[in-house]
Amino acid sequence: MFRASPLLLSILILHLSLSGCRSSEHGADVLAKVNGRPLSRAEVDKYYENQSASAPQKPSGEQAQSLRLNILKQLIDQEIMMQRAEKLGLLATDEEVDRKLNELKAPYTKEQFDQKLKDSHMSLDDLKRDVRRNLTIDKVLNKEITSKINVSDKEIADFYNTNKAQFNLIEPRYHLAQIVVTAQPAQQVSNLKNDKAQNDADAQKKIQMIENRLESGDDFAQVAMNYSEQPDTAGNGGDMGMISESQLRTNPEIYTAVSKLKPGEVSHPLPMVEPNSKRAIGYSIIRLISKEPAGQRELNDPRVQQFIREQLRDSREQLLKAAYYDVLHNEAKIQNYYAADLLKNVQ
Repeated sequence: MFRASPLLLSILILHLSLSGCRSSEHGADVLAKVNGRPLSRAEVDKYYENQSASAPQKPSGEQAQSLRLNILKQLIDQEIMMQRAEKLGLLATDEEVDRKLNELKAPYTKEQFDQKLKDSHMSLDDLKRDVRRNLTIDKVLNKEITSKINVSDKEIADFYNTNKAQFNLIEPRYHLAQIVVTAQPAQQVSNLKNDKAQNDADAQKKIQMIENRLESGDDFAQVAMNYSEQPDTAGNGGDMGMISESQLRTNPEIYTAVSKLKPGEVSHPLPMVEPNSKRAIGYSIIRLISKEPAGQRELNDPRVQQFIREQLRDSREQLLKAAYYDVLHNEAKIQNYYAADLLKNVQ
């Protein structure tokens, strides 16, 4: 009978042990590596809990796997940028992180801030890590992309001449901002004070308090961020953007109030009415920021030049940032074990 030598047996055992553990050589707790640096399952799980916490129904099955895969891809992108920042010497400092953290804390009491962290399934250290990443990535992109973008006068003129009709207003436009208070307690708030009226009487008191603050000289945008209950506009100081006169005329009461305002002035509280029942559902205060008459806007109008410059810069910045990420991806060694495991399970 053939008998393998001790040396041959040891080689076979080593080969079998290696092939048996190859699929888990990175460890069950590591879902990916970027240039050898691991991204942990625990970190992905934390962001998964954060993003799914407010969902009406917890993701499951392939939906949950897709969310985890997207989170992991975002973390890979961030890690690539953090490594780039190290090479460039652009990592955010402790002072920069603390300054930003204090800005985030400023609108809240300690109890409110701690509760927000708890609701997000985050610790203070988690938030600091995210702040450091975001500040660092912004510094890299500013140095490598944003600071190098220049828009020439010729480019502005060419854009204007190609899109001249875009600057011919067929009707007046109003740049408006709003502060909204509703009498619907179920509506989710997104203002800095987490302040929400619970009924009509409460809403009337709140809108009167807001009007008093504005009459006392408080900044409209800051009051909107603190107290407005309109989710789409509270975060940017109530700014509604440019609204055409025909749009305003669909609400005669608001149009009448706005047409009496001069730029910088605010209206008295206006009732918000449910169209079908005609029932009051809240109140708003409108600020007229500016009004543009109908007619052709010429290239020498500073507002036209600024609009075109910003539009060209923004589109160029987005394009170059996408290209920059792609180049860094090409240069990096990325091992996405989670994605590979998903493919292994395909029947």
